[in-house]
Amino acid sequence: MLTFLGIILGIILLIGGGTALVAGSSQIASRFGISPMIIGLTIVGFGTSAPELVVNITGAMTGQTELAFGNVVGSNIANLGLVLGCAALIRPIDIKGAVVHREVPLLLLITSIMTVMALDGVLDNEVPHFSRSDGIVLLLLFLIFIYIMVRDILNADADDALMTEAAQAPMLSAAPPYRLEWLLIPAGLALLYFGGRITIESSIAFAELAGISTAIVGLFVVAIGTSMPELVTSTIAAMRGESDLALGNVIGSNIFNSLVVLPVSAVVVPVSIPDQGVFDLVVSWLFAAVLIPIFFLRGARIGRPSALLLLTAYISYAVYRIA
Repeated sequence: MLTFLGIILGIILLIGGGTALVAGSSQIASRFGISPMIIGLTIVGFGTSAPELVVNITGAMTGQTELAFGNVVGSNIANLGLVLGCAALIRPIDIKGAVVHREVPLLLLITSIMTVMALDGVLDNEVPHFSRSDGIVLLLLFLIFIYIMVRDILNADADDALMTEAAQAPMLSAAPPYRLEWLLIPAGLALLYFGGRITIESSIAFAELAGISTAIVGLFVVAIGTSMPELVTSTIAAMRGESDLALGNVIGSNIFNSLVVLPVSAVVVPVSIPDQGVFDLVVSWLFAAVLIPIFFLRGARIGRPSALLLLTAYISYAVYRIA
């Protein structure tokens, strides 16, 4: 019980650190004249993945690569099944902007590349893993994604739904007192550091006591915990009727997890793929693939029936994987 509470404490520190880091960075960027739209789409969007990044780097440095793998893939699946399902259940998601329309196929392509990299080891009769070269390739793809995103932002219509909603992101609405934002950044980094250490150590102890692999702990306990910022952000956006921001936050987080969090871990230490890890990647691919017909054949709308389907699929996967 104490080890599980330790995981919860670590995740709370991670979320608190990520929130402080995003708030401080956003306000500093705002004071330097950077557009709220740019801040909403970059700092706020990627900042919600800070807990996953810290957990993975800490896990890689301590040799817990299976936990790092489970955290990334589990977070991606939770974002598409749990977070997006809950947001659409609260209020159907209707996508109006062109930017999100382009990011959905891009997410499927990135997930496909990750799955192929994992299958390399299976086809060569080797233990599947993400090597340092795989990590470098994924990081290079991230640079291409940044170029595409910046180009889309610059070329998008002024009234594009995502542009408008990102500029009004809740995290940007309340500015801290002058110079306080400079204190938020080191405070956030400190909380992220200690939260990452506590989460990793408690997860290892919990896995040993429960008699399960650290990959399972990463897939469901740590991944769901570190996905809480995405859940809160997307839920608030859905309640405010900001559908493009609700989906854009999920897709952006998954792309950041796939092209930054996992490859940085692989560059530090090659990330081994645990038993059934390739299956987890295939499930992640299926969740991304199901968005294509929903958005291109159903009028770019995730209604409540689709939301229930996503939630049911996630719960079924979790029950099967844990059992």
